[in-house]
Amino acid sequence: MDSVVGTSVPGAQAIARAAALLRLVTGAGDAGVTIADLARRADLTRPTTHRLLAALRQEGLVDHDETTHRWMPGPELYLMGTVAASRYDITAIARDIVRSLAVRTEESAFLSVRRGDETVCLIREDGSFPIRSFVLSEGTRFPLGVASAGLAILAFLPPHDVDAYFERHPELGDRHGSAHAESRLRTRLRETQERGFALNPGLIVEGSYGLGAAVFTRSGHPQWALSLTGVEFRFTPERIPELGRTLLAHAHQLSTRVAAAAR
Repeated sequence: MDSVVGTSVPGAQAIARAAALLRLVTGAGDAGVTIADLARRADLTRPTTHRLLAALRQEGLVDHDETTHRWMPGPELYLMGTVAASRYDITAIARDIVRSLAVRTEESAFLSVRRGDETVCLIREDGSFPIRSFVLSEGTRFPLGVASAGLAILAFLPPHDVDAYFERHPELGDRHGSAHAESRLRTRLRETQERGFALNPGLIVEGSYGLGAAVFTRSGHPQWALSLTGVEFRFTPERIPELGRTLLAHAHQLSTRVAAAAR
């Protein structure tokens, strides 16, 4: 049974379904994704998924590889993205800060942005340490609160926004493990507020640790996050506070740049 979007706006259900498919396709990146995976992850029947993809392909928003039968982002998305980037993209002012974070810590460093109830990775810079975690790469999406970047953002949203988020997503614990059930996630949100940065102790991939710090708009809203990932033995209890201080300093620097650019 197709999932139903609860809204009275005419045509909103079809748009919401198409948007969900676009997010899944772009999240898969150059590797593409099969129609079976898309139907399952979007909670749609295969015929409905195929019909929506065909319409999106007609508009150039998705493309289909006839050899692998995988669906990938289409050329029209690139054109739209270049226009939107002038207003929403901070990668130009963030890239050297992400690179500095990777150099200073020797770990992989990232910039992610909030998009609705998810975070999307925009920049990845690998550090010099030869063993790396590959949980994140450009285009990877996670629900808020799952990866360290989304945990940092969620922790500094207004309380009513956090409550509304949990109301919309009661499935977090079932889909991402019991560690992401609301009660346990709220505990980590409080810990994040106390420390100033988020800690993910191998909850996505065993042995892969992450730290995240929110980056704020000029008005003080958490819209982006810087994060670090690495293997467990590099994130010792003795080293985590040092990494956290470095991460917070870089996040503050980027927040200052964002505020200055908005003037």
